[in-house]
Amino acid sequence: MTVRQLSESLALEVLSLPEPEREVCGAYAGDLLSWVMGRANADNVWVTVMTNANTVAVATLTDVSMVIVTDGSEMPPETLALAKEKGVNLARTKASSYEICVRLGGLLS
Repeated sequence: MTVRQLSESLALEVLSLPEPEREVCGAYAGDLLSWVMGRANADNVWVTVMTNANTVAVATLTDVSMVIVTDGSEMPPETLALAKEKGVNLARTKASSYEICVRLGGLLS
């Protein structure tokens, strides 16, 4: 499944989509950035409530295919600009992390 297909299937609000055809191979949920750095895999979708610039840095380091920000968390303009500059696929939803993970599990299995 591609990032674009996933975004459409989950009705996500797309904030940055420089690589819409990037493949999604799994998911990781977490909000502790150092924990995510050591556990998220390349091509995972990362589900989080974190919205600061360090989120973009971790997404880049781990090479995740997309970051989904949950619970309607507001994205600061500087973080959004950085995501676009670094080529990070980024989307938002009002759904909780739990709800998105359940739906992801159904789509990716």
